[in-house]
Amino acid sequence: MTQFSGTKEVPLDHVFSTEKFLDWAKDHVPNINPELPLELHQFKGGQSNPTFLVKHNEQSYVLRRKPAGILLPSAHAIDREYKVISALSQHHFPVAKPLGYCSDIDVIGSEFYLMSFLQGRVFWDPRLPELSNTDRTQVFDAMNLVIAQMHALDPVAIGLEDYGRFGGYVQRQLDRWTKQYRASETEKIPAMDNLIDWLPQHIPHYDATSLVHGDFRLDNLIFDPVEPKILGVLDWELSTLGNPLSDFAYHAMVWRLSPSLFRGLGGVDIQSLKIPNEKTYLESYLERTGHVLESQKDWEFYIIFNMFRLSAILQGIMARALQGNASSDSALEAGKKAKPLAELAWEQVLKI
Repeated sequence: MTQFSGTKEVPLDHVFSTEKFLDWAKDHVPNINPELPLELHQFKGGQSNPTFLVKHNEQSYVLRRKPAGILLPSAHAIDREYKVISALSQHHFPVAKPLGYCSDIDVIGSEFYLMSFLQGRVFWDPRLPELSNTDRTQVFDAMNLVIAQMHALDPVAIGLEDYGRFGGYVQRQLDRWTKQYRASETEKIPAMDNLIDWLPQHIPHYDATSLVHGDFRLDNLIFDPVEPKILGVLDWELSTLGNPLSDFAYHAMVWRLSPSLFRGLGGVDIQSLKIPNEKTYLESYLERTGHVLESQKDWEFYIIFNMFRLSAILQGIMARALQGNASSDSALEAGKKAKPLAELAWEQVLKI
């Protein structure tokens, strides 16, 4: 997964004025000295908001910005990311420390925020080939524990009562991603049309509300350099208040996707790797949170809905790639997976 790991030189279309940035940063971050040089690299991973490693005065920081160009409405919500990590960092949840947010596009050309750099490990392949069987089991348990902890937080108690609406999350998400998909449509995908018709008619009745991440997966987590412990949850762009079971199903979707389609576990001999199966993993989460899954059909709905949602996201990546303002070199390749993922989702519907 070297195409996703580490950093690269900053592409010309993402270069910004380091002088203006340092002038802003000196008022927000200790140890910033505009007289000293700044070293800037771009992280390879990620498709949405360009993210940079900033080295200055023997310190390392992470800068995350909105991409340039014409953007879909409500997408690339840098300000919301900063708000949620600010709240979580004050309540002992594993996130990077927020250091400052800037809405003035004259500084680097778009909104951005700065946060601490977490030194640790990022795993891209859920098969975890670099780990022992014991560590694999513990990594999956650590993920299950942290997402359960997030869904147990009281949004009001941590100051996020206005971060989204209470109730009706799935319907709003269907409306949003249908609209986003239509706005970024570059080809006709019959499976997406079928899902757009089917999904609103099968929304489960369970309607709990918690903080949801929206993109909780292995490669959005920083693990301790040695221990199977999560130091930070990254990429909060899609976070809001919503249905925790839906959010967990997005995370658990990895068991349904093949390694070739989307770095999944579908068809993998997980038993020999000591990775829990989907049923066991779900049961652990339900036991930890107390959330209620009323039927297997409801669980299948959440999985299918999240495949649809991810297809819509990938279609947006495709549209940005064709416009030339995607943040990753592999954006076009990722965007091409929108259609087969939608087709897989429709296959799941036909199996119910």
